[in-house]
Amino acid sequence: MTRSSTLLTRSTLLLALAAPFAVQAQAVDSPWLVRVRAVNLDSANKDSTGLGLSINDKVLPEIDFSYFVTPQFAVELILTYPQKQKIRSNGVEIGTLKHLPPTLTAQYHFTDFGAFKPYVGAGVNYTRFSNVNFNPAVAAALQPSVDKNSWGFALQAGMDYEVSKNLYVNFDVKKVQIRTDVSSFGTKVGEFRVDPWLIGLGIGRRF
Repeated sequence: MTRSSTLLTRSTLLLALAAPFAVQAQAVDSPWLVRVRAVNLDSANKDSTGLGLSINDKVLPEIDFSYFVTPQFAVELILTYPQKQKIRSNGVEIGTLKHLPPTLTAQYHFTDFGAFKPYVGAGVNYTRFSNVNFNPAVAAALQPSVDKNSWGFALQAGMDYEVSKNLYVNFDVKKVQIRTDVSSFGTKVGEFRVDPWLIGLGIGRRF
């Protein structure tokens, strides 16, 4: 056998051995999925202060980054920018605040339904309240303040529908625990519970 024939034979064997691994590599999806959503924030607006506190509902933008540890298990980080809300007491506006509510969830994705890919998740939310401003009359009469930090649980369910290769339409529902202590003249007078439902619709792409 000539040298060229030997090289050709070895190359053919190497290609034959590598082919299954190449096919497998092509079949494995990227572990990263990025989604953008429009989300409706629907607050529970419950408080124990006797002031009838509430914030306004609104539609806000959201972006999330999911990393798939396996085809079924993923970790998702959910982000937006600080959202400005109106504070009301018994329906009367008394001030404004901003809140930033990043959420981290662990998810299980069901993979036996073809292009339809439902999932459930649970995790933790951290909300930072900032730029809390009360109307001058309210500030002078009550000297109100709120705790700037909130930690709580988050539950999630949703689905991705693959409309084309690596491109998805997403529907997502979350229940998030967001609460803060309310004080007057430095003394706690109760707790305000935002505890919103977050219902979102968006698109996602796997990279």
